[in-house]
Amino acid sequence: MKVVVLYSMKGCPFCEMIKEEFDKENISFLERDIEEYEEEYDEFVNATDNEYVPSMILLDLDKNDEATNVKLIAPERDFEDIYEGVKIVKKYLSE
Repeated sequence: MKVVVLYSMKGCPFCEMIKEEFDKENISFLERDIEEYEEEYDEFVNATDNEYVPSMILLDLDKNDEATNVKLIAPERDFEDIYEGVKIVKKYLSE
């Protein structure tokens, strides 16, 4: 099963925009507020050297709920605008 994890922050207009686009495209996602999931997000930042939001983890869960094929997607590193980020997610989900 393919999973989209979205790191967001309260009050972030770009985070709201990407969530709206995901909803329009019927893309299911797990939202992680970076303040509530601070340690988890810190690991993401260390791995990507990028602390901007909205950021995403795209992964496959196998039958044992083990994560495989993990992709870390960060703004300004992997996409320039919200629509490009949504396009990356759509492509991943269609593979």
